[in-house]
Amino acid sequence: MKVKRENRQEFTSVSIPTRLFKKVEYHISETGFPSVSSYVAFILRLVLSETSEKEQSRLGYETRLIKKKLEALGY
Repeated sequence: MKVKRENRQEFTSVSIPTRLFKKVEYHISETGFPSVSSYVAFILRLVLSETSEKEQSRLGYETRLIKKKLEALGY
């Protein structure tokens, strides 16, 4: 089920095991995170950002490798 908020950003529900939810809830109890959902969204953004950076780095390496090969061939 999607829910629209005032800032027009859509949200959806994601199910996680209750034991994991309780652990996260305990873990964030002393932080500034207002909810388990906001913490999980933060962590997912962090992981996806790192994945994207690694992918860009890999593609940059492959591009440089291809350029060197082309230069060696006289292009």
